[in-house]
Amino acid sequence: MPRDLPIIDAHHHFWDLTHNDHPWLRPDHPLIPFRYGDYTALRGKDFLPEDYDALTGHHRVVATVTMEGEWNPADPTGESRWIAALHARTGRPAAHVAQAWLDREDAEEVLATQAAIPLVKGVRHKPRTAAAPDRVERGAPGSMSDPRWRAGYARLAPHGLHFELQAPWWHLDEALDLIEAHPETPLVLNHTGLPSDRGAEGLAGWRAAMRRLARAPQASVKISGLGLRGRPWRLEDNRPIIRETIEIFGVPRCMFASNFPVDGLCGSFATIFDGFRAAVADLPWADQLALFHDNAIRTYRLSLPLAAGPA
Repeated sequence: MPRDLPIIDAHHHFWDLTHNDHPWLRPDHPLIPFRYGDYTALRGKDFLPEDYDALTGHHRVVATVTMEGEWNPADPTGESRWIAALHARTGRPAAHVAQAWLDREDAEEVLATQAAIPLVKGVRHKPRTAAAPDRVERGAPGSMSDPRWRAGYARLAPHGLHFELQAPWWHLDEALDLIEAHPETPLVLNHTGLPSDRGAEGLAGWRAAMRRLARAPQASVKISGLGLRGRPWRLEDNRPIIRETIEIFGVPRCMFASNFPVDGLCGSFATIFDGFRAAVADLPWADQLALFHDNAIRTYRLSLPLAAGPA
């Protein structure tokens, strides 16, 4: 594979655990349920630009986008202010997706504060989710169909913010309802819709839900978070998911991302990005540039030149 492919990593985290408060990463905090299982290896370890750069190896990462990292929700704008200061000092990241709690009383104030930080392009609020497809409860407090939650979502577009969704695929019909009610707000699906069940029934459900969401032109997807509990990251496990996602959404609405350091629990940065590149190596070069670079520029409105025209 050519080594000169420019990469914009569309989803990763930075944290300074010495000075900042991420409750789930504190050694004294109970482990939370997590799709990769035990994440003790992440605790007590800072992850800053120099740590990131030490992992990228032969890949030419030209810019990155940080995602909120479960900073203490009592201070939802604190992480954005810290990220902006980090950017001023190091040039990283190029954009940030901030924390916001759409169903809280202070949602309007928080969104206004986040939108005033130039680095912030969107927000994420992980909605309440069910443990299985047959346990979805429409209208549950904190879910995407909760009226209070939807009222907060309606506030995004006036502030020029898009929404980033992390939820299992069995909640994507709720996401489609949101898009249809608020077509002015782009929605970026995180972690490929979380296809953790790779059995025939699980994949059929994931595939059908992704196809329904893809009917909305405002929806795009980040191909990331593909690790499987108890297994190393392998191309043979993930290539079918990668190619189906691209087939369903089309090249212009897909981006690759590392989800580091979290996905370091499943494989090295080189393993994951070598896998991404191998999975699409047969596509036209313009499509590869779009997937790894140009689509992120458009989605996050970055002040960087496109490497190629629209695929």
